[in-house]
Amino acid sequence: MKINIEELEEIKNKEQVLEMKVEEVDDSFNMVGYIGENIKAILPRSEASSVVEDDGLVNTKHIVNKAGKKVEACIKEIITETDGNVLVIMSKRILELKVRKWMYMHLKPGIKMRGIVRSMTDYAAFVDVGGGVTGMLKIQDITDVGINHPQDVLKVGQRIKVVVKKYDRDTGKIDLSYKENLGTFESNAKKLKEGDIVEGIIRNRMKTGIFVELKPNLVGIAEHVNGVEYGQKVLVSIKRINLEKKKIKVVIIG
Repeated sequence: MKINIEELEEIKNKEQVLEMKVEEVDDSFNMVGYIGENIKAILPRSEASSVVEDDGLVNTKHIVNKAGKKVEACIKEIITETDGNVLVIMSKRILELKVRKWMYMHLKPGIKMRGIVRSMTDYAAFVDVGGGVTGMLKIQDITDVGINHPQDVLKVGQRIKVVVKKYDRDTGKIDLSYKENLGTFESNAKKLKEGDIVEGIIRNRMKTGIFVELKPNLVGIAEHVNGVEYGQKVLVSIKRINLEKKKIKVVIIG
C-alpha cells in the first residue's frame, strides 16, 4: 500500500493508527523502518511509550525485541527531506494516551475486551488491551481450577478475550478476568454424568483430597492416592455430581 503526503497529513491530524514495520533498532534505541511500501519511518525511544522510568527515559524493554516486527503507532511529525523523500516520526506515546483517554471516559467493570498476553509472573498474566495499555489478570481470575502458574492455561503472545473486573481512573490500573470465557460450573457440569470416565489433570492437593481439572473452569475432588503429581493427566470416573453445592466427586482409576 502506497501512501502519499496528503494522506499522511490527514492521518496525522485525525490521530489514526498506522502499522509500522520495524527493520532495525539503532544504538540509541530508536526503531527504524517503514509504513506502507514507500515511507521511511522512525519511532524514537522517547515516543516508544507514555511511561518513563525514574531517569526520565522509556524502558528499553518496549524496544529491544521489536526488530522484524510490526508495531502500531500514530504520526507525530512529517518531514520532507532535501532530496524530496518523506520521513515520518511515529509515536506509540500518542496512541497510548489516546487509548487511556478513551478508557478514562468509557471503561467500567463488565466491559468485554480483546487483548494479547505479553508477560507472566507466578501470580498474574499481563495483557495488552490496546495501544500498549496493560491490564493485570491475577491467577485466581484465570480459572476457578487451582493452578500453580498462569502458563498452565495461557501462553505469551496468545490473543484472548477478557472482562474488566476493576478500573481505577486515578492510577489507570486495570484488573481483568478471563474465567468468564470458560463457562460456569453449571454449564460445564451438565456436559458430564455420573458414571462417565473422562481424562483430567491433577491440580491442587489439599487435606480434603486431590483436585482434578475435568474441563476448563471445572474441578472434581478425588480421595488421596500415591503416585500422582501436579500437571499429570489421569483417567477418572465421575462418582457424584452435586449441582446445588457445586461439587463433583471423582475416583482416579488410571
